[in-house]
Amino acid sequence: MTQPPGLPPQAVPPPAVPPQAAPPPPATPPVDVADSSVGELLSNVMKDVSTLLRQEVELAKAEVKTEATKAAKGAGMFGGAGFAGYMVLLFLSIALWQGLENVMDGGWASLIVAALWAIIGAVLYATGRSEFRRVNPKPERTVETLQRVPDALKGERS
Repeated sequence: MTQPPGLPPQAVPPPAVPPQAAPPPPATPPVDVADSSVGELLSNVMKDVSTLLRQEVELAKAEVKTEATKAAKGAGMFGGAGFAGYMVLLFLSIALWQGLENVMDGGWASLIVAALWAIIGAVLYATGRSEFRRVNPKPERTVETLQRVPDALKGERS
């Protein structure tokens, strides 16, 4: 296939390369603690506990952020439903006013607009309610891993 003059040549995409899994971290060989002092051992244990607690706090933060995002979505939907309810009242009031003033024409048009806002409000409310039902405020993975900490400190693996 030839290119028209004056146009840049089309780039040919490279062949797709399947993603490879990251290699597992190198296993640390068991350390012989026979020559270590009690102070060194306690220092190592405190460093490991500190690292473990820092990681648990980071995990809890990540889980709470995820759940807060879900809650914000649901709150936004309730806000939309509230605004739609306001619009329903506004248009129903206008419809009643125009209906009384203008027996048929203007009033019926306002009632149709108000009915549309009522439908929109109902849909937003239902969607917001379902979003709130999916929110789980308890950081499940953090609780699960924290339950394993006492066993890990005893040297047991689960």
